[in-house]
Amino acid sequence: MIHSVVFDVGETLLDDSREFGAWADWIGVPRHTFSAVLGAVTAMGKNNAETFQVLRPGFDLAAERQRREEAGMGEQIEESDLYPDVRPALAELRRNGVWVGVAGNQTRKTAELLRGLELPVDAIATSGEWSVAKPDPAFFDKVVEFAPGRPEEIVYVGDHRDNDVVPARAAGLRPVLLRRGPWGYLWGNDPVVVRDAEWIIDSLAELPGLISMAR
Repeated sequence: MIHSVVFDVGETLLDDSREFGAWADWIGVPRHTFSAVLGAVTAMGKNNAETFQVLRPGFDLAAERQRREEAGMGEQIEESDLYPDVRPALAELRRNGVWVGVAGNQTRKTAELLRGLELPVDAIATSGEWSVAKPDPAFFDKVVEFAPGRPEEIVYVGDHRDNDVVPARAAGLRPVLLRRGPWGYLWGNDPVVVRDAEWIIDSLAELPGLISMAR
């Protein structure tokens, strides 16, 4: 039985291209260079924050994020940043009686911006609000508190092997790997993902049908 589905944010619900481009512009490197280094960092299994350390050793991400905000160039999320399959899939899940949540490694501001989009979800939370980030097991403890149902009745959907699939499975949840964005494509056929993921999907449009069959 599945009662709840909880979604990651970046490259699951949101196309991060605009935000990564804004960071490239902010630190003064070509966008293709930023993307290439991000890909290399990803392939090495490191957190994407390491991209900044490669390009600008000693980079203080939190301080620079605040500087962007003060300069009026802070993070923005618009309807156009959502992948096209997001609203239809979330709405269908809710019509089918599934509780739908969003919880990812993002700032408090991201949570506010997402709420402003009025997505068809029951609740939104971020690591910035919870003061704990993936892949820390405590993040998934929070997910279990956040979403109705026992751990095995909660699906967690994300694009990252080490931040989403592996720790969600370790917490007793049912992880789904979405093959999009650099991480999703890199690890879509990874043996660990194949072992731990409940399903590997190419679009969120596939999810309501899979959930219905599993219920």
